[in-house]
Amino acid sequence: MDHFATAPRDRIPFRLKLVYGLGAFVNNLLAAAIGGMVIVLNLGLGMNPALVGLLGALPRLTDAITDPLMGFISDNTRSRWGRRRPYIFCGAIAAGLVYALLWQLPADKSESFYFWYFLTGSFIFYLAYTMFATPWVALGYELTPDYHERTRLMGVQNFVGQIPYMIAPYFLAIMYNNAWFADSAEGAAGLAIVIGIFVAAVGILPAIFLRERFKDVAAAEDNVLAAKRGVIAQGMLDFLRGFMTTLRSKPFLKLCAATFLVFNGFILIAAFQSYVIIYYVFSGDTQAGAAFVGHSGLLGAISTLFVIALVTWLGTRIGKRRAFFVTTGISMVGYALKWVCYNPDYPWLLLVPAPLMAFGLGGLFTLMPSMIADVVDFDELETRERREGMYGSIFWWVVKLGMAVAIAGGGFLLNATGFDVTLGGNQSEHAITLMRLCDAFIPCIASGIAIWAIATFSVTEESAHEVRLALEARRGTV
Repeated sequence: MDHFATAPRDRIPFRLKLVYGLGAFVNNLLAAAIGGMVIVLNLGLGMNPALVGLLGALPRLTDAITDPLMGFISDNTRSRWGRRRPYIFCGAIAAGLVYALLWQLPADKSESFYFWYFLTGSFIFYLAYTMFATPWVALGYELTPDYHERTRLMGVQNFVGQIPYMIAPYFLAIMYNNAWFADSAEGAAGLAIVIGIFVAAVGILPAIFLRERFKDVAAAEDNVLAAKRGVIAQGMLDFLRGFMTTLRSKPFLKLCAATFLVFNGFILIAAFQSYVIIYYVFSGDTQAGAAFVGHSGLLGAISTLFVIALVTWLGTRIGKRRAFFVTTGISMVGYALKWVCYNPDYPWLLLVPAPLMAFGLGGLFTLMPSMIADVVDFDELETRERREGMYGSIFWWVVKLGMAVAIAGGGFLLNATGFDVTLGGNQSEHAITLMRLCDAFIPCIASGIAIWAIATFSVTEESAHEVRLALEARRGTV
């Protein structure tokens, strides 16, 4: 297979890739922090777990509107600072400030007070979060027009973005540290201030140090279309048109479908792994089982870092689609090995699948953003518009929607197996077998369907290069 060399002008200096990666660090830190700290509402303030669950779910429902709307606003902003950078700068500061204030919960209030305070604050926080995250995602799609350099960029940002998930598990211990805080509520308030300051200080760096290559291209294309659009196509009609145009892109829909299947096949059975380890491998010994759940999770997280580096290299050698086949196929082997390696007689074997399963998500979130950037070029050739914001917002909304559905579905699926927590280590053989089948083969099957979906993905290195040449012949280089 012939490759097109990356021109020096298309390369992003490594230090700037790291700066973009810091945006991933901030993005994932906020997601991991609010997910890990919300337990304090139950354990520290006595709120009903059902209400805590609602507080986690309700604000995210607005993402279906706010994410694409922010993508549209960012795509259509024309300012001296660009389309993305003003929102990244202001969004990082706003998200950090609101997050810190969100956890300054007054003592001795009613459950109703805490619920409405946190729900209102969460809506404001997620608006600020979206204001930062959506333009930051879109900025990554336009930092380089080169097919391979996009993969290298996304490899670096995915690598840096994994670090918060290694730090976040310690947040609970920090909040409950009696030497630092009087109680967990005070611990959450203090930790939130530290996180908020970090988010504001680090989140603005991509806006300060990175430049938008397609800022002038978007303005020029906008001038070409202005006479055709007229007044009637402004505002909401423009938004709806852009939204529907994005959804009509078949290559983009295939990327969304594959991501939904791989990611949410994993999320759907995420709880099953813990249950199988505790109740099958360790016969209900919660302490021993939990320790091995931790060992497996840590090994998987460390392995993901190595996988990202490997996938980045592989994608530039054999192409993004083939790299997706390889990484997803290896993860399928890892999932299937659970059936053999989760063995009560040899508990340490359960660590074997973890590095293989890491290829699934490690490859997915390195390759998919790079592939979306290529799709955006095809869209520009057809529509004369740059819609990075709309593509990025819809893609990540699909991820978040699928996660919510998978988390909810996982509970129902666990009930369907016949698992009964009151039985402890005396679960029925039928229930254990069904749990093991779901744990090993649901993500395996979902990943196989994802490979089938991407098998007909039409954007290759050659076609991407042809589209770039056509675009540059029409509107010049960037």
